[in-house]
Amino acid sequence: MKGRMAIIGDGDGALVFRSAGMDAYAAEDGADAKRLLRTLAKEYQVIFVTDVFAAEMEEEIAAYAGQAYPIVTTIPSVRGGNGYGAEMLKKQSERALGMDITQTDRDETLSV
Repeated sequence: MKGRMAIIGDGDGALVFRSAGMDAYAAEDGADAKRLLRTLAKEYQVIFVTDVFAAEMEEEIAAYAGQAYPIVTTIPSVRGGNGYGAEMLKKQSERALGMDITQTDRDETLSV
C-alpha cells in the first residue's frame, strides 16, 4: 500500500482535489465509482468518496468497515452534498460513542 490518500468524485471535484496534491479519480457514474474503489483499495490507506457516489455504493463501502485499511469515508461534492455523508457520520458516531455528535439543537450552556 502506498499510504497516500485518494478521492473518487465527479470530474470537477476530482480536479479540485488534484490541485491540492491528492490523487483524484473521476468517475462517470456509480458503477464506475464502485470499480475504482475496488482498484484503489489495493493501493491506498484512505479513500474519500463524494457522497453522491457513496449513496449508490453503500454495500461496497461497508465491506471495508471491518478492515484496518483502507479507510473509506464520504465527503460532500464540490457542488454540494446530498446529506448522505452527514447521515453516515451520525450513524457511525451513535454506534461508536452511543450518542449523536452531530446534533446541533442541544443546550450549549454549561452550569458552573
